[in-house]
Amino acid sequence: MIEVKNINKSYGSLQVLRDVCVEIGSGEIVSIVGPSGAGKTTLLQIIGTLDRPDSGSIIYDGNDVLRLRDRDLAHFRNRNIGFVFQFHQLLPEFTTLENVAIPALIGGMRQSEAYKRAGELIDFMGLGSRIDHKPAQLSGGERQRVAVARALVNKPSVILADEPSGSLDTQNKQELHRLFFSLRDEFKQTFVIVTHDESLAQDTDRVLHMRDGVIENDVAKSVNVAPSVDTAPINNNVI
Repeated sequence: MIEVKNINKSYGSLQVLRDVCVEIGSGEIVSIVGPSGAGKTTLLQIIGTLDRPDSGSIIYDGNDVLRLRDRDLAHFRNRNIGFVFQFHQLLPEFTTLENVAIPALIGGMRQSEAYKRAGELIDFMGLGSRIDHKPAQLSGGERQRVAVARALVNKPSVILADEPSGSLDTQNKQELHRLFFSLRDEFKQTFVIVTHDESLAQDTDRVLHMRDGVIENDVAKSVNVAPSVDTAPINNNVI
């Protein structure tokens, strides 16, 4: 589904990525681990088309998306990729409903449809009673679930997550991990997760170990068992 081919990226004299190549299949959950400065977040941003490499290709379903003009690339990103960040990146002045609906509104969906879709996802996340709350009124775990709902609102095929559980306590971290696996198992979404969390990395289908801008090791599991933590029930009509 995703092919990363010969990606190089430098900032001034510092080379951050060195001829990185990797393929990620549809429905996989892949974690990227490694020490600080290894190039993990830079690689994730390039896979997500938030940044362009100095050279190389990012191919989605046979199409090199880096050949697109900036406007077309932004449209592709909005429709096909969802993002989850460590510190939520929710807009503080907007309610839960408004935050979740933003990508759909940016993509041109009518407000009534965007709010309907956002409301369904908020209910799915078990946050129906928080729909009119602003981020400051939510717990850390609730804010991260809002961020996941926002990532899902346009029904993307790929979710990219950068340290998504880094700011959560143990219980909320486990619930978020379980949610990722539930989404993949039910809806075959692909997840690429940058993480320092060893428990999350060990549960994923593959672990990419990075150091000094290269992938040193690519470890695949023959059997993947999701963490056994209950979360909100899956609603097949939502995603």
